[in-house]
Amino acid sequence: KLQTLKSLWTLKPPNRTFHGGSRLLASDVYSQYESIRRGEQEIPKYFNFASDVLDKWSEIEKAGKRPSNPAFWWISGTGEEVKWSFEELGFLSRKVANVLTKVCELQKGDRVVVILPRIPEWWLVNVACMRTGIVLIPGVSQLSAKDILYRLQASKATCIITDDTLAPGVDSVASECQFLKTKLIVSKGRREGWLNFTDLYKNQSADHSCVKTRIQDPMNIFFTSGTTGFPKMTEHSQGSLGFRPLLSERYWLDLTPSDVIWSTADTGWILASLGCVFDPWAFGACIFIHKLPQIESAAILNTLCRFPIDTLVGAPTLFRMLVQNDLSSYKFMNLKHCLSGGEPLNPEVMEQWKSKTGLDIHEVYGQTETGIICSVFKGMKVKPGSMGKAAPFYDVQIVDKNANILPPGQQGEIAVRSKPIRPLGFFSKYVDNPKKTAETERGDFYVTGDKGTVDEDGYFQFIGREDDIIISSGYRIGPFEVESALIEHPAVAEAAVVSSPDPLRGEVVKAFVVLSETFLSNDLESLTRDLQEHVKKTTAPYKYPRKVEFVQELPKTVTGKIKRNELRNKEWGRM
Repeated sequence: KLQTLKSLWTLKPPNRTFHGGSRLLASDVYSQYESIRRGEQEIPKYFNFASDVLDKWSEIEKAGKRPSNPAFWWISGTGEEVKWSFEELGFLSRKVANVLTKVCELQKGDRVVVILPRIPEWWLVNVACMRTGIVLIPGVSQLSAKDILYRLQASKATCIITDDTLAPGVDSVASECQFLKTKLIVSKGRREGWLNFTDLYKNQSADHSCVKTRIQDPMNIFFTSGTTGFPKMTEHSQGSLGFRPLLSERYWLDLTPSDVIWSTADTGWILASLGCVFDPWAFGACIFIHKLPQIESAAILNTLCRFPIDTLVGAPTLFRMLVQNDLSSYKFMNLKHCLSGGEPLNPEVMEQWKSKTGLDIHEVYGQTETGIICSVFKGMKVKPGSMGKAAPFYDVQIVDKNANILPPGQQGEIAVRSKPIRPLGFFSKYVDNPKKTAETERGDFYVTGDKGTVDEDGYFQFIGREDDIIISSGYRIGPFEVESALIEHPAVAEAAVVSSPDPLRGEVVKAFVVLSETFLSNDLESLTRDLQEHVKKTTAPYKYPRKVEFVQELPKTVTGKIKRNELRNKEWGRM
């Protein structure tokens, strides 16, 4: 339902202090939506992020009213560099839009799976999909052939775009994907059965008219892990991803057109869309990207010293890794604002980073389904162990099993009010899964599945998952996927997977394994390595169990269900 924001505005009074630098120009894109933010005008029926935001910034840029920052700045780490203005981004993305519609014959509403590393083509495809109304389904580059097969079959995608690394895996399962019609490869070479993306888009016309999209039209689908079954398809719209940052009082990033932001998020996760596409470009900021084939301290620290990066966004693992270095030998060129999200950050790491760099780490908290829920905004007091206050337009509460709001200090489940008005930043649905979609609501609230508390000042603290999801280095891992992979190995009779504490990654996957009788006499160290390699090959490598313990039996309920909470409590020293 399209409603005014007057009732929502009462939840979050406007913050008129712009901490990020110079005030934006009165003619900029963000300022054009001031009347809607104030609730004086309805949310528009039609909206497209490419034509209504990116192309507007291109006009402002051509009029000389935007700083000379590029819109997009990419380095390979081996000497290659790409810089695009908003005008160049528009020109190139229109060419890619023509590839998708004229060559691949994709239409508005069709779905395309995009599995690419941090390379410029990923951003061009994102914008081209916005222009054409094609639904983009991102995936992490570590996906196995089995993972890709599931995503292609579940999504009914008609096109896939990937690189040389994953193309063989796609070919091995393509015959089982009845909806897949077109395969595009980003490569300097040729591959049989594939269209070469680079050659096609360079030879296309840049004459393309952006389609008209409704604000609730689907734009992205993210696969997100659950505790049971395979990952769910979380659908977001033009409004939830593209229009939301225009209404949100700048909240978590607080950027201006003069700023340069670098997010190290993997291209398969929603944090990449929020921190590397929509939110920075809504404010006309420059998105900086390092290809980063591997997350290495030296590469990151040297990049911060060589380039004028104002804002750094990374998972807690990144900061845990960086503080282990002697930072006195590094002088950051322009770094002012650091953000961490994906999992809780240890207070001691925050203290070490502050003492070594003089900078605070601002925690953010959110989910694939909701985007950013809480954040420590610029200028706000940092409370170690807290993930800040509710984001604008989100009424965040701690509730009990009956959706009753709990008082400060009392532990419950983190929830966001979803009735009578569903917040604009929320996902539309789990595709083809109305039951799971309905299960996310309890009373008037969307329930996150995360346990937490709130203090008298409105700061929220994360305590843990209500379910069995493992969050390692910012990656969400469902135990079912890892257990399924383990069970396929002939040595495994039964398996249970839980989180286990880790000083660098926060938590890691640990597998409790009951061996088949024929493998009881095997060397356990060798068998551990075999099982780990098996999981790496069967599913995405980041899901493999870094710890394995062999047991005679697994704890179970009287009905035969594995009591993962008992195993998890043991791992975390709670028994």
